Amino acid sequence: MKLILLAAFIAAGCGIGVAQSMTPMRGKISSFGDTFTVRVFPYNPYPHKIRMAVKAYDQDFRPIEAHVFPAETMVGSKTSRSVLVSVGFHNNKVRRVRICAESIPFPGRGTNIKAQVCGRFIAYRID
Repeated sequence: MKLILLAAFIAAGCGIGVAQSMTPMRGKISSFGDTFTVRVFPYNPYPHKIRMAVKAYDQDFRPIEAHVFPAETMVGSKTSRSVLVSVGFHNNKVRRVRICAESIPFPGRGTNIKAQVCGRFIAYRID
């Protein structure tokens, strides 16, 4: 009997895990202007739609000014969405940023888990 219960617990824990993702997760960008732009694709693996926000941070995860379009969006089940992120160099030749896709919990639901997936990008300003 103990063996059957143990097998049942092991089988229950062996389900397929899914996780939000984003592509690309890293990249190098060269730009001739004062800003650089990255296109990312947040992905929703769940069987229901979710609301996601895309935000930009510096290399130490401090929020930075960036133009994100769209900043928030609904992502359908098992689909991805194109998002453009433009960041200024602020008189630097090199800028390291992290671009993160964050799920926004729906109000009134039982769980309020906020997932975050981040990619690392380095941009070079070409004079």
